[in-house]
Amino acid sequence: MVFTTPVAWLQLARNKIRSLVAIAGIGFIVILMFMQLGFQDALYSSATQVHRNLQGDLFLVSSQYKSLTAIQSYFRSRLYQALGFDGVESVSPMYLGFAKFKNPENGEKYSIYVIGFEPGRPVMNIPEVEKNIDKIKVPDVVLFDRNSRPEFGPVAQKFTQEKTEQILEIFPFDSLRGYRVRVGGLFSLGPSFGVDGNLMVSDTTFLRIFPNSRPSEMIDVGVISLKSGANPERVLKELQANLPDDVKVFTYQEFIDFEKKYWATRTPIGFILNLMLTMASVVGIVIVYQILYSNISTQLIAYATLKAIGYANNYFLHLVFQQALILSLLGYIPGFLISLLLYDFAMDATKLPIMMSPHNAVIVLISAVLMCMTSGALAINKLRSTDPADIF
Repeated sequence: MVFTTPVAWLQLARNKIRSLVAIAGIGFIVILMFMQLGFQDALYSSATQVHRNLQGDLFLVSSQYKSLTAIQSYFRSRLYQALGFDGVESVSPMYLGFAKFKNPENGEKYSIYVIGFEPGRPVMNIPEVEKNIDKIKVPDVVLFDRNSRPEFGPVAQKFTQEKTEQILEIFPFDSLRGYRVRVGGLFSLGPSFGVDGNLMVSDTTFLRIFPNSRPSEMIDVGVISLKSGANPERVLKELQANLPDDVKVFTYQEFIDFEKKYWATRTPIGFILNLMLTMASVVGIVIVYQILYSNISTQLIAYATLKAIGYANNYFLHLVFQQALILSLLGYIPGFLISLLLYDFAMDATKLPIMMSPHNAVIVLISAVLMCMTSGALAINKLRSTDPADIF
C-alpha cells in the first residue's frame, strides 16, 4: 500500500489532457463555492453592520419587526417605560427610514438609508460619528457614508478635497418636494443587499426630512444601556414579562442573529445563495465522477490483471481515493488564488465586504476533498463488480 500513491499519480500523469480538464473542472467548482460563500458572508455581514456598531446592551423593537430595512415603528413611550426597571441606566431612540437622494452631479434620484438619533445620546459606536457628533447637533446637517455606492455622486471626494459643506437635496418617498441638507462630515459604514448608501442625522433633522410620514412619537429601535454590573438576561426577562405585547426585546447577539435569520430564510437572495452552493457541489461530484470513471474504464484491463493475481478491492479503492485526493488538491490551489482576485474585484465593484476568511478557505478545501472522495466511491463500483474472466 505504500506504493499506491506513485501508481495513482502515474495514472493521472499518463493522460495529461484528461487530468488537466479534471483539475480545471474542480478549480471552477472551487471558485463557485468560494464566490457563493463570499457573497453569503457579505450578505450577513452587510445586513448586520448597523447592529454591530450599535452602542447598547438591549434593543427594543416593534413586535412586527422583521429587519432594519423592513421598518416597523412603535410608540416612543414604550422605550421610556424601560427606564423604570432595575438595572436600566439610559435609553436612546433611533429613527430609520428610506429617502430619495438627488445626485448633485446629474440630478438623478436614488434610495438612501437615513439613520436618526439624539446627538446628546449617541447610539453608534463609530469613531467618525463620535468625532462629528457636535456637527449634527446643528439642524439640517448630515454625515455622509463615504462607502456608499458611486451612484450618489462624488460627495465624499468633494468634501475631502474642498473641506466645504455641500448642499444636498433629499426627497421623502411620499413627497415631490425636496429638503435641503448640508454635509458636515463623513463616516464609514458601507452598503448592503438592501441599502445602497447611508446618512447619519439628528432626530430633529430626521423629522424635518420626513414631516408627513413620521410622527415624532414613533420610533424604530430603542437602544437600552444597562448599569454597570446589571445582568442583561435578568433585565431582558423582566422587560419581556412586563412590557406590552406590541414590542419585543433583544440582547445584542439576538438582535444580530434575528437579522441574519431574516435574510437567510425570508428573502429570495438567501435561498438562492444556499441553492447555488448545493448545485455547485452536485455539479462538482458529477464532473469528478466522469473523469474517474473514464480513467477506470481506460485502465480496466490493467486493473483486471491485478485483480486476477490476487489484489483485493480495497487496493483499488485506495488507489481511486488517492487519485481523487490529488485532483481535489490540484484543483483547489488555482481555484483559491483566482477567488482572491475575484473577491477584490467584486468588493471594488459592489462596495460589499466580500473578503476571504480562513473559515471559508478550510470549508471549501474540505468540501472539495469530500466531493472528490464521493465521486471516487461512486466510480469504484464499476471496478468492484468487474470479473477478471469477463475481461479476457
